[in-house]
Amino acid sequence: MIEILGKRDLPTDGVEDYCTCLSHALARQGIGLKQVRVRWMEDGWLRGVAGLWRDAADWRGHWALLQYTALGWSRRGFPFGALAALAVLRRRGVRCAVVFHERSRQGKPSRWFGRMRGACQDWITRRLYRGAEKAIFVDPLKNIPWLPKDDAKSAFIPIGANVPERPPQTVEFPERNGAARKVAVFCVGGMPYLEEELCDISNAARVAAQSGANLRITFLGRGTREAQGEIERAFQGIPVEVSNLGLLDADNVSDVLAQSDAMLCVRGRLYPSRGSAIAGIACGLPILGYAGEAEGTPLEEAGLMLVPYRDAEALGAALARVLADPKLAWDLRSKSSEAQRKYFCWDRIALGFVSALGTDQL
Repeated sequence: MIEILGKRDLPTDGVEDYCTCLSHALARQGIGLKQVRVRWMEDGWLRGVAGLWRDAADWRGHWALLQYTALGWSRRGFPFGALAALAVLRRRGVRCAVVFHERSRQGKPSRWFGRMRGACQDWITRRLYRGAEKAIFVDPLKNIPWLPKDDAKSAFIPIGANVPERPPQTVEFPERNGAARKVAVFCVGGMPYLEEELCDISNAARVAAQSGANLRITFLGRGTREAQGEIERAFQGIPVEVSNLGLLDADNVSDVLAQSDAMLCVRGRLYPSRGSAIAGIACGLPILGYAGEAEGTPLEEAGLMLVPYRDAEALGAALARVLADPKLAWDLRSKSSEAQRKYFCWDRIALGFVSALGTDQL
């Protein structure tokens, strides 16, 4: 099989990490998976599409997995290039499956330009769906209202973590001896959402600290180093330790998460394709976040403590409870570990692709 990627995201590329992990898992099933990137950002669209046309000359009858995000195929969120790539592949006789990393339009349509861009993205998503032989979604199909009833071409396959999984820690960390409990925040969003996110995290930390919890909030991952100043301002006057590790390699990320007591994941309501939460589950963490989209999905079986959206008081109280109750914390860790094994491990995900595309076709 061939994975088709658009523009590389910087400084980290979650879609590329997804493809690499999937490739390794499929290799364990005896299936080769090659990555091909359409270099439209570097070479322009004409050369980029021409390069794909040349590459696809020997792919007739093979499966290609076109990885779709709006900004992977457009500078400003008008991803017509994804349609061009799909047309080239079909013209070459390639069997096409589109992997939808986004189920709908991105961003808040607060202005006419945002509404126009969102409408364009919705139209392109549906056109990609109609043009593909198979459609793979990283969100449950029941959460995608525009899919037709009795849809036979679509499959839901959860994403996995882009960091190595770790077994859950024991109930207590004996070396702590009263030291601060570690709460991880893995990745933060950019403006204009960063201020809202940090406000929720700092307010939850204040509530937990007022209940007697001794906290250390550890920021790591994408966006955290750039947000250093905003993080410092958000935590002024709050009696908690704060550290900012910035970008780390995947192994170090797993080490930090596995040694933490909980994760705060508050960039909107917690939904099934939130990569930071999946990383926490892979490392056996209790995850604290906002309810509203995880219910009825595989995420619900993980070790979640969900509260109403933007309710910092409830979030802080839930955090304090998890940190103060070793049995509750262990129960949540065990649930995350079991959900990882059942839904989010890469070998399980690879088997999902084998089933969706047909074992006799690979």
